[in-house]
Amino acid sequence: MRAVECATCGNQVLCEKFSIAHTSVQWTADAAVACAEFRDRVAQGGTTARMRTCRALRASIDRAVEDGTLRVGTLESATLGSGPLSGTPEDADA
Repeated sequence: MRAVECATCGNQVLCEKFSIAHTSVQWTADAAVACAEFRDRVAQGGTTARMRTCRALRASIDRAVEDGTLRVGTLESATLGSGPLSGTPEDADA
């Protein structure tokens, strides 16, 4: 998993992509405080448990894929500890 920072609020999550359609996001405990969409939901008395992402974070993840910071890999490469989801971004180019 790679750290991706939201360009809007600075919230940092861990992400991995096994295909263009698949994105796995691991949220930090303070997402409801850092993220405006999460914060608004909590302020309205709702819960963030079923919120998958926010629009700003989604755009930041897409940007990370476009600029090569977050690479689309395979489950096998992540499991084996090699390939585009392991090491540093520079390692993935080798």
